[in-house]
Amino acid sequence: MTSVAIIGVALGMRHGADPNHLAASDGLTRIRPRASNGVYFALGHALVMIILAVGMGRLVAGRFAFLGPWSLILLGVVNLWRLLRGSNQVQPHKHLRIAQPFLLGMLLAAGFETASQLSALILAGQNNAFLVGAAFSSGMLLVDGLDGYLAASTLRLATFGEARAKSASRVLGVIVVIFAFSLGGAELIGVELAGVALPLGLSLFMVVLGIRIWARGEWLSPERSSHFRGLQSGK
Repeated sequence: MTSVAIIGVALGMRHGADPNHLAASDGLTRIRPRASNGVYFALGHALVMIILAVGMGRLVAGRFAFLGPWSLILLGVVNLWRLLRGSNQVQPHKHLRIAQPFLLGMLLAAGFETASQLSALILAGQNNAFLVGAAFSSGMLLVDGLDGYLAASTLRLATFGEARAKSASRVLGVIVVIFAFSLGGAELIGVELAGVALPLGLSLFMVVLGIRIWARGEWLSPERSSHFRGLQSGK
């Protein structure tokens, strides 16, 4: 069972790096700037995955599968609108809202059947479905949670007026729009992307990570880091 769990975690981490996950998590952060976006997105995605892994809900998921690509395209439209407006402002929220990323995660789980997701479902059919589902979800939660945190912190730096972060935010916004439209459109017209999902996802993840690291170059000194923490705490 230990080897099955390890494989499940690896598949979950691989799935979390899929381009549709990165586009959804980053795109949502520009609309709803919360560091927890990736975590709630992964939990919503994991709920559908576990339901499917134990052999339930496939008919229901199939009926709502068409909403996944359209959700991604809608996310791209909103991000494009914000880019054209030149908005990097973080809007404060008084209450923690989990419905948006959680629901988006559920819709994309039903609407995008990637190779890693199908592999996990096959593995679950041959082993303990709950164990595979939990392991897969853990790996996905790790990658998506980290991505959501980094996306929110980069946007926050841009809001405080840092030149590199503002440039990085614009570039990341363009990347989100391109991938949201491309992936959603490809799914709608039936283009098979399974063969390129892994290299595309890993390349996108490395590019996005590199841009975020570059955006933090202005905050490497202890003095500026201390100043940034003071801004975050409202001091």
